Amino acid sequence: MNLPDLDSETLDRIIEMAWEDRTPFEAIEQQFGLQEKQVIALMRLQMKASSFRMWRERVSGRKTKHIKQREFVSGCFHSQNQKGS
Repeated sequence: MNLPDLDSETLDRIIEMAWEDRTPFEAIEQQFGLQEKQVIALMRLQMKASSFRMWRERVSGRKTKHIKQREFVSGCFHSQNQKGS
């Protein structure tokens, strides 16, 4: 899996966004250019195996991690640091 060379601050922010239940993978892709598969690979590399398994179980099939599956669209909070807001 090709992953871009990321500085520690960017890496920390991507992990934080991926860990949050309500931050969709599309927001990470829009802001950092990483597709869902790349985010998963990054999380696998950066986390302990047990933490990664726990995270994958939690986000697998979660509607809030994919914009198209969300039941809500408006009223979502966007950070001022987030692109496209």
